[in-house]
Amino acid sequence: MVDIYILDLLVIGLLLLIVTLASGWIARLPLSFALIYLIVGILLGPYGTHLIQLRPDANFMERLTEFVVIVSLFSCGLKMNRPLNPMAWGSTVRLIGLLMPISIFAIAFVGHFLLKMDWGPAILLGAILAPTDPVLASEVQISHLEDKEELRFGLTSEGGLNDALAFPFVYFGIYSLKDSNWDNWFKQWVAIDLIWAIAAGIIMGILVPKAIVWIDKRLQKFRPVDVLMEDFVALGIILLTYSLTEIVNGYGFLAVFVAGIIAQRSYHNPEKRLSQLEFTERIEKLMEVGTILLLGSILRLPQIVQFAGQGLLVAALLIFLIRPVGAWLSTIGGGYPQITRYLFGWFGIRGVGSLYYLCYAFGEGLKDNLGEQIAWITYITIVISVILHGVSSTPLMKLYERSLQKRRDKIASEAGVGKA
Repeated sequence: MVDIYILDLLVIGLLLLIVTLASGWIARLPLSFALIYLIVGILLGPYGTHLIQLRPDANFMERLTEFVVIVSLFSCGLKMNRPLNPMAWGSTVRLIGLLMPISIFAIAFVGHFLLKMDWGPAILLGAILAPTDPVLASEVQISHLEDKEELRFGLTSEGGLNDALAFPFVYFGIYSLKDSNWDNWFKQWVAIDLIWAIAAGIIMGILVPKAIVWIDKRLQKFRPVDVLMEDFVALGIILLTYSLTEIVNGYGFLAVFVAGIIAQRSYHNPEKRLSQLEFTERIEKLMEVGTILLLGSILRLPQIVQFAGQGLLVAALLIFLIRPVGAWLSTIGGGYPQITRYLFGWFGIRGVGSLYYLCYAFGEGLKDNLGEQIAWITYITIVISVILHGVSSTPLMKLYERSLQKRRDKIASEAGVGKA
C-alpha cells in the first residue's frame, strides 16, 4: 500500500503544477488562488479523500503562520514606493489610525453585547479579526515597484502595518483573560506593550537592515556573493530583524515591515530591490499553499454547525457593515474618488494573520469553551472572506481600472479644451 505521505506529495505537486500552468487563465477568472487552495484542502480532508490526515496543534500553526506573515510583511515593505512623510501616506494613516481601532472596538461591541462575551475576550476577538491580511490580498496590492495608485498603496501599507499594530490589543485581551482586574496590569500594558514594543519595533526595523546592507555592500567590494545565493540576504534580514526585535520585547511584525522599507531604500541598484521582492514573493506564495490547504483540511462540520450562527453574524457585520462604514468614515475629507473609498471598505480580506493571532492566543492561555467559540468564529469568518473576496477581487479591480482610465481621459480632455 502506498504511504499516505507520498500521495500527499503527489497531490500537492499536481496542484502546484496546475495552478502555475493555468495562472494566466485563473487571473482572468473571478477566483483567487487562496480560494482554490481552500477548496482543495477541504477535498483532501476528512470530508473528501482523507489524504491530509494531519491535525496540526496550535503551536505548529502559530509557527507556520508566523513565518508566512513575516515574509509577507517584508514583501509589503519592499513595495512601499513613496517618500516617508505623513502627506504621502495619508491613506495609510487613515486606515491604520482610524479604521483599525473602529474595527477592533466594533467587533468587540458585537462580541460583548450580541455574543455575551466579557469585554476582555470580546476585545481579543476584535484584535484577531480586525487586521487585513497581507498574504491573501496580493490581487489588490501593489503589483510592481512603480505602481503608485492610491487604492493599491493604501491596501498594501494597511496590510503591512495593521498585522503588527493589532498586537497591543491582542495582549490586552490575553491579560484580561488571566486577570479581570485591569488596574493590576493596565499601566504595564500601556508602558511596555503599547509604547515600548512599538518604538522598539520601529527602531530595530531601521537599525538591523541598515547594518546588514552596510556589511553586504562592503563585502561585495572584496568578493561578490554567489548570484544564486544573493537573494538569501533578504531572508537573513527578515529573520534577524524579527528575532532581535522579539528578544528586546518589540513587535517583530512591525520591525520586519519597516525593514522592508529601509532595505529597498538602502540598495541603489533597482535590480537588487526587484530581485529581493520576487524572491520573498515566491516564498510567500509557496507557504500560502501549505497554510490554506491546512486550513481547509482542519474544518469540521459539527463545530461549523455549532458556531455557524455566531460566525455568520460576526462575518456579515464585519464584511458588510463594520469595514465599509469604518472605511467611509476614515476617508472623509481625503479627496479620494468614491470608488476608491468603496473598495477600501470592501477589500478587508481576513486570512493568515488572523490565524496567527488566534494560535498565539491559544499559546497564552485561551482555552476551553471560550477558545472553541473564538476559534470557530475566526475560521468561519476567514472562509467567508476567502470566498467573497476571492470571487470579487478580479472583476472589481477591473472595474476600478476602467473607472480610473475614464477619470484620466476626462482630465486630459478638459485640459485639452482649456488649452484650446
